[in-house]
Amino acid sequence: MNHTDIDSAVLRIILIGFMGSGKTTLGHALAEKIGWMYYDRDWYIENRRHSTVPALFEEVGEEGFRRIEHNMLHEVAEFEHVVIGCGGGTPCYFDNIDYLNRQGLTIYLRASVPVLAEHLRTARRQRPLWHSIPEEEQCAQIEKLLKEREPWYMKARHVIDIDRYDNIKDRDTTVDTLMHIITRT
Repeated sequence: MNHTDIDSAVLRIILIGFMGSGKTTLGHALAEKIGWMYYDRDWYIENRRHSTVPALFEEVGEEGFRRIEHNMLHEVAEFEHVVIGCGGGTPCYFDNIDYLNRQGLTIYLRASVPVLAEHLRTARRQRPLWHSIPEEEQCAQIEKLLKEREPWYMKARHVIDIDRYDNIKDRDTTVDTLMHIITRT
């Protein structure tokens, strides 16, 4: 399958979910498969603002960062023929999830707390803020945040459970599942 198999009305595929749910890994693979560009929300903000997300949080606080994120989301969600990976909190602020649903095909990559904890443990170097949370408290923190965020995540047009695709060998199977969702829309 390629981009010609996608309904011409679908101009954006937007992946949402908790950090560690595979948005970047799957977003890159999906974009490559259909010949579209992939945009990671963090990468986009960092390049536009010439600063890292942790530095922006420190500089302007969470409320200021969420405003920047909201504005940058409105920029990238205007691009066509793109796969967008949103930050874990992105759908939960302002009208972001409603806006995303109007702009494209939203897919929630749902994972269980143990799977998210394992993914975050293996990616500790890329997530220095997460690394600062003691390991024995991480599952409780994931559970708390997931409980707060899931009502917004569940507003996505589609939900796929990534627990059954819990290793890199299953990436292609997950991308095929995403393609099935995209082509039947």
